[in-house]
Amino acid sequence: MEHRDDSLAARLREGNQDAAAELVDAYYKQIFVFMRRRGFGRQISEDLTQDCFFQAWQHIGQLRNDAALNSWLYRIAINAAKLYWREHKDSREQEMEEFDLQSDQQGGNDRVEQLEELRILNTLVAQLPKKLRQAVILHYMQHLTIIEAAEAAGVAKGTFKSRLSRALKVLRKQIARGSEKTE
Repeated sequence: MEHRDDSLAARLREGNQDAAAELVDAYYKQIFVFMRRRGFGRQISEDLTQDCFFQAWQHIGQLRNDAALNSWLYRIAINAAKLYWREHKDSREQEMEEFDLQSDQQGGNDRVEQLEELRILNTLVAQLPKKLRQAVILHYMQHLTIIEAAEAAGVAKGTFKSRLSRALKVLRKQIARGSEKTE
């Protein structure tokens, strides 16, 4: 996909509108889900996602040749989310959308138990400090590599790994506390 992204980035820099449509087709769902996981409602997520692609089109000249298109788009999405929260400080963050918890009523008790565990984990992730939550979302939920996620977050690889490690440590503690309460 990286070779395809390189040619897509080149066509975007040339102002090719078909390439812009291809960019939206390829990345819209990923950016939308990222916005939902950041705590935005459906409508705001759609608006911010559209704004990300508008910003990408407006600033395509800033895309470096060696930068991954994927990471660059997530960086734009992160900035759009930060700007929104800055402008809407009075708004409370909504609960993180539980995308991974769609029940299909198959699997009986095991499935119900698994869904409950995922619901608890999503709740715990949503309670992490923003930078740690962002690290978990980018790497584990959006499936970016460490390098891609670090680029998207605008930090060094080591910084990103440190944030991810701290987030996992906090989550482990919270899970351990939760299991102690149920025993």
